[in-house]
Amino acid sequence: MPSPAPAPPSYRDTAPPPHHFGPAPDPSMSWSVSAGTPGRERPVVTFGEPEGYDERGRGLSLAGRVAPRTAAAAACMVLGLGLIGGAVTGGWIVGDGGDASAATSFSSAADLWHEVPVDELFPRTVQGTGAGPGGADRTWTRIAVAPAGGCTGAFDPLLRKALAPVGCQRLIRATYTDATQSYVTTVGLLFTKADSAGMAALARRFTSERLDRRTDLLPLPYAAKGTAAERFGPHQRASWTISVLTDAPVVAYAVSGWADGRTVDTPQPAADAEASGATTAAAQAGLGNEAEGLADRIERRLRQNIVGPATEKPS
Repeated sequence: MPSPAPAPPSYRDTAPPPHHFGPAPDPSMSWSVSAGTPGRERPVVTFGEPEGYDERGRGLSLAGRVAPRTAAAAACMVLGLGLIGGAVTGGWIVGDGGDASAATSFSSAADLWHEVPVDELFPRTVQGTGAGPGGADRTWTRIAVAPAGGCTGAFDPLLRKALAPVGCQRLIRATYTDATQSYVTTVGLLFTKADSAGMAALARRFTSERLDRRTDLLPLPYAAKGTAAERFGPHQRASWTISVLTDAPVVAYAVSGWADGRTVDTPQPAADAEASGATTAAAQAGLGNEAEGLADRIERRLRQNIVGPATEKPS
């Protein structure tokens, strides 16, 4: 049995508008039929009084009749313009608020490494419901936490070069083992110095150049002495995953291997090791699931602590 895990460090101490109906129809504008005199062969038809004259034939001021209608029409136009203007202004306000909120959440994520307790970002026990091969449940136990620091000695040289454009503000890592202590996995969160545009550019590059699948661009494990990961070195890496976040200045990753120190000639990306029909040793052992499953759960924990509309990665 491995020795008890050393106490984790404290990252805190490290530096429709309404319908408008017009006025009622004017009776004087319609045709009407008189009752006439009974017995006549033709009915007596009378015409309505012309608009602009009273019942005695005296002229009326058209201004007195037109003005109210004109005023009503003008009022409707003003009301309509007000509603349209209000809608447009409301749209601007919502748009600005959304952008500001997204910027706030991105900015707040940069400080999570020292504002959130270690046990919150890297829980002592992580449950992976359905995360194992064939949808089996997994449970991971934390056995070591690395002191928060820089990125020296954490990545293969070419991966360090690929990550250089976003900078390294702080790197935090922890190593876990499965319930049988057969496998070990180091998971890390690299907090960068980049803005949202910088992270988006890095994410596009990783996708277009498939940098997350190159076997010469791997993260290194954290092999704490006196733990099940003591023999987990560069040559023991079997599977890995790297995720460049665009809603936070963070690169999340995980790398897995056997706890017995066996070497691996060619590591396999977690996505390939998890694929149906994969026959490599890493795939058969479920080490792709170990890396992907644990990285996914830690990434979820990170997002739960981000203030704002960050979207959680689907399970």
